[in-house]
Amino acid sequence: MRSDANIAGPMADPVPGPRTESLGEDVSRETPPPMDDTPIGRAAQLAVEALGRAGEGLPRPEQTRIIVVANQKGGVGKTTTTVNLAASLALHGGRVLVVDLDPQGNASTALGIDHHAEVPSIYDVLVESRPLAEVVQPVPDVEGLFCAPATIDLAGAEIELVSLVARESRLQRAIQAYEQPLDYVLIDCPPSLGLLTVNAMVAGAEVLIPIQCEYYALEGLGQLLRNVDLVRGHLNPALHVSTILLTMYDGRTRLASQVADEVRTHFGDEVLRTSIPRSVRISEAPSYGQTVLTYDPGSSGALSYLEAAREIALRGVGISYDATHAHIGAQNSPSMVEGIQ
Repeated sequence: MRSDANIAGPMADPVPGPRTESLGEDVSRETPPPMDDTPIGRAAQLAVEALGRAGEGLPRPEQTRIIVVANQKGGVGKTTTTVNLAASLALHGGRVLVVDLDPQGNASTALGIDHHAEVPSIYDVLVESRPLAEVVQPVPDVEGLFCAPATIDLAGAEIELVSLVARESRLQRAIQAYEQPLDYVLIDCPPSLGLLTVNAMVAGAEVLIPIQCEYYALEGLGQLLRNVDLVRGHLNPALHVSTILLTMYDGRTRLASQVADEVRTHFGDEVLRTSIPRSVRISEAPSYGQTVLTYDPGSSGALSYLEAAREIALRGVGISYDATHAHIGAQNSPSMVEGIQ
C-alpha cells in the first residue's frame, strides 16, 4: 500500500521552500533548499557571506589615514573607488569621511547626499574658511560613513583660491581642526592637477591611483607622479603613492591581463592583489544614491571592494594580507566572480 506522502506524486507541493522530513516518532527537521542551484540562490549566498565578512571588523589605524584618490585621466573609476572603498571600510567597523573635491559632485550623489547649490559644502570650507564639521553629513544606510559634499560652486574655486593666503593648505587645516574621531579620510579629486588636487595632496599622506585595465592605461600617469614628487618636495614631505588599484578588469580579454601585468611590473608591491572587475551593478548603484555595497552586496563589485578595503586596512597596520586572508577566493580573482554581475 502506498503511503499518503506519495499519493499526489512529486508535483503536489506548489509552494517552494523548506520541506519537513520525518525522522521518526514526533521528530522532524527543516531541510533548507540548496542555495547554489540557481543564480539567485548563489547571489543570495554571496550577499550573506559578504555582509558577514564586512561585519568581521579590521584593525584600526593608530592615527587617521588620509588617502587621496587621484588620476587626471577621466573615467578610470576614481569616484566609484572612493565611495565603495569608504563604504567597505565603514562596514568593516571604521569611521570614514569622504571629502568630495570634484565640482561634479558625483561622490556626493553616489552616497545619497544632497548637494544642491544652497547646501553647505566643501567650497565653503576652502574659500570661506567654514569649519568642516558644519558641512559634514552622515551617509544614509552606512553607519560610521560621512561625507563633505561638493556643490557646483566648487567649479570656480580654482580661480578664487589663487588670491587666498596659504591657498595650498586650506583643506589640510580644515581636516586638522575637525574634532570628531576618524579612522580614514578619502578625498575624491577632480580629473585635473589644479589647486583642488594640490590641496588634497597637501592634506593627505597617501595617494591611491585607480588604473583601468584598458589601452592607454598608463598614459599621462607620469605627470601625476611628477606632481606628487613636486608636492612632496615643496609642501608635504610625507606624501607618497601607497596604493595602485586595478579597475574595470575583464578576465575574458587578453588586454586586461597584459595591462595588469604591465602595471604590476612597473609599480610592484604598491599594486593591490585585489582587482575590481567590470560590473553592471557598480555602474547602476549611483543612480539609486547608493554604493554597490548596499545596492547589491553579493555582486562581484561589492565582494571585490570589500577585499580591496581589507587589504588596504591590513597594509596600514603592517599585517600581511597573503598570510591572513589568502583563503578568501574573491581577492585578486575577478575571473571567479565575473559571471555574477
